[in-house]
This record gives sequence, structure tokens and C-alpha cells, in this order.
Amino acid sequence: MKQTLQLKLTQHLTLTPQLQQSIRLLQLSTLELNQELERFLAENPLLERDEGEEEGAPAARLNGAATVSTVSVDTAPAEQAPAPEDDARPTAEDWYLEAGASSPARDDADEADYPQLAAESPSLREHLLQQLSLMALPDRDRSLVALLVDALDEDGYLTQPLEEIAAMLPAELAIEPDELAIALKHLQNLDPTGVGARSPAECLELQLVALTESTPALPTALRIVREHLPLLAARDFAKLKKLVGSDEATLRAAHRLIQTLNPRPGAAYAPLETRYVVADVVVRKLKGVWTASLNPDAMPRLRINRVYADILQSNRGHGGQLTSQLQEARWLIKNVQQRFETIQRVSQAIVDRQRHFFDHGEVAMRPLVLREIADALGLHESTVSRVTTQKFMATPRGIFELKYFFGSHVATETGGACSATAIRALIKQLVAAEDAKKPLSDSKISQILGQQGIVVARRTIAKYRESLHIPAVNLRKSL
Repeated sequence: MKQTLQLKLTQHLTLTPQLQQSIRLLQLSTLELNQELERFLAENPLLERDEGEEEGAPAARLNGAATVSTVSVDTAPAEQAPAPEDDARPTAEDWYLEAGASSPARDDADEADYPQLAAESPSLREHLLQQLSLMALPDRDRSLVALLVDALDEDGYLTQPLEEIAAMLPAELAIEPDELAIALKHLQNLDPTGVGARSPAECLELQLVALTESTPALPTALRIVREHLPLLAARDFAKLKKLVGSDEATLRAAHRLIQTLNPRPGAAYAPLETRYVVADVVVRKLKGVWTASLNPDAMPRLRINRVYADILQSNRGHGGQLTSQLQEARWLIKNVQQRFETIQRVSQAIVDRQRHFFDHGEVAMRPLVLREIADALGLHESTVSRVTTQKFMATPRGIFELKYFFGSHVATETGGACSATAIRALIKQLVAAEDAKKPLSDSKISQILGQQGIVVARRTIAKYRESLHIPAVNLRKSL
């Protein structure tokens, strides 16, 4: 084989570090972006947060690198309290301050000094053990009740059999299942009523037994819970009325009584993690036109550290690592600014196409796909997908993820298209207005939508209904 040397000209795409960083920042949520910026701030001394300048002062710039700025709120410094006299005695105001209470002479402008913290609610275990400490029980029985408290799940149910719990205990304690059964009775007498139950039927029964005997339809409700709870869950009222042997009025009253009970008594004490969403875009109607603008509270304020920048300016060519860090800081500021500009452009394009939604609600949502926005803005479809993921829009109708405004479509008889979101809204309206004694089936809903010119199969109606967490027709029937 003869060896030859050839020149070949080809084109290929190279992802520069700046482009890679821009793509990464674009797909991050607001929370993830702030975490990423904290890492950059800790590693790069040339980068710092803009803590706010005087009103009217120009934004800090360095060699054409713009600072991403937001609206800042200046707080007036608190007035300095006069120094107390050496022999002054504590006053009532001093006692308030020492006790941690707010002073009656406190000014409203000082509220920011004391953060408002939510009180920590006790857990189910703590709530039950506190009641147990007030009961006059022997130490052995108290320990057994505490053992059963630790065996409860988050809903307040005892899922393990007493025999299994007794077998797990050390043999030298000689604890019999009968002792655990007595301890369970003590546990079931605690608040909330129904705690310590081993099944939903027992939980409801404990709550019914705790009611007064004069409660209407109490005997019927007890019999239903003890013997025919599956029939009630299946809404088979005809068979239930025959087995219970009561008239329709008594059965209806028993049904309403059972509906007032709580099948998950321990859920009220479960810890709830509150997650707050900071909207990236705010939508308002200005002069009759819906406009999307960036939320200033979601935009970080970054700038170049002027001290290090002046040092590099005066020692050109000898900066070393600081020179590269200066360039990285400029890239980051530019990419963050470009990220928010892209979010604003995509959001405005969405608002322009879904303006009927903002005027009339979900029923006016039009079909929209990512490619339509990408073609209109000259962006790649993957870029629009990154922009609309975990980015939120605050509107007069609530806070929505940008992905919410995209969806499939269903053909209409006129040759047009109807959004899947609009069809879900119509299904929700039809179910909300239906007769509870004769609820609408999926086929009937399909016929009603067909009369409105929207051709939807029964299977599609069932899929949309399940996505809305609407039960089937037999589970929506009531007396």
C-alpha cells in the first residue's frame, strides 16, 4: 500500500467552555442557579454579588462586561437607642425584651430584625407519649404502650400483628400477646381517635364508638363499617340497603356520618415540607396587552470585584491565574444575563399565543408545541425545552411551569384543533355539574363533547379523567 499525504477540509461543531456553561445555566432552575452561583463566588475572587448601590448610580461595568442587576430595596438604619444611665432600673420594656416578646414601643420598621419563624408542630409520637406520661399506669404497661407507639406508621395504624411484636422482644421479659392487647386498648383511647387501629374498618369503628348514642344513624353506620365497608367503597347502595335493612333516608344519614370520619388519624401530625416557588417571569396586562417581564427577585446581582480588577489593570501581563479568573467571571455574568433574556423571549412568545387562556381560563388553551416557539424565535427545539423546564410564570390565574402551556391536540369537526388542557377543563366542568345520583359515564362525556364539535374517543376521556384524579362513574354515585 502506498502512503500518501492529503489535505481535507471539514466542518464540525465545537462546544467551547463558554457555550457549555451557557447551556448548563439555561437548564437550571432558579434554586439550582443560585447554588451554582454560590460555588462560583466561593472559587473566583474576581466575582462578587452586587449588594446594591445608591439610587441612580450606574451599574458596574468592566471592559464591556455588563452587570446583571435587579431592583433593590434600601432599608433605613435603625435609630440608635440612647445609652441607659448607670443606676437605671429595669423597666417594663426591658422585661419584654429579655423575655423575647415584642416591645410595646416597637416601631413597625424594625420588624425585619426579628425573622418570623413557624412554630414546630409535635409529631404523632411526641403527641401520644405526652398523653401517656399523664396516664396512671404501671411502669410495665407504660413501656408496652410506648413500644406500640413506636410501631405505628405515619397514618397512625399498627400494621404489625401483636404476636409478631411479642416474638421480637427478649424472652426474659416474658411478654405475652395478651399484655400487648391490653396496651393496645390503652393506646386506642388516646387522641386522635382511631389511632392504633389495625385496619381502616377498625379505625372508623373506633371513631364511631367514641360518639354519643344520640348521634343520628349511628347503629346503621356501625354495622356498615363492621360488616359491609367494601360495599360502601364500591358505592353499591342498592345491595347495601338490602343487607342493612334500612330505608334510604337512614342509609343516607349513615353515609354522611361515615364521610365525616378520618381514615388517617395520624396524617395531621406528619411533617410537611413546604416548597416555595420563585417565579422567573411575571405576566401582567398593560394597556390591554398581556406582557411577560422578568421577576427582579429571581435575578442574581453579579459584578466584577473592582479591587482585583484595578490590580490587573495596572499589572497587565503579570496577572497569572487572576487573568483567567477575570475572563471566567465575565463569561458567567454574560451567560447569566443571556439566560434571563432567553427566558423572557420564550415566555413572551408563549403569552402571545396563549392570550385567550389568560382572558378566559383553561377552556381557551390552544394547542402548542415546542417547535412552534423555536421556529418563531430562531432557536433550537432543545433550547426551548431547556428554557421551559423548571421555570415558572406568575400570572393572575396562578403560578404555572412554562411546560404547562404546551400540549397535544385533538381534532374538531370543523377541521381545527383543541388543546388537551382545554378538554381536561371541560371534563372537570361536566363532572362538577353532573347529577350525583346519575353521574356521567366516559361514553356520555364523549358524546357531549362530540355535540360541541370535539371528537374524543372514550378511551381518551378515561385517560384524561384519570389524570385529573376523578373516580370512575360507579365511584362517583351517591344516594
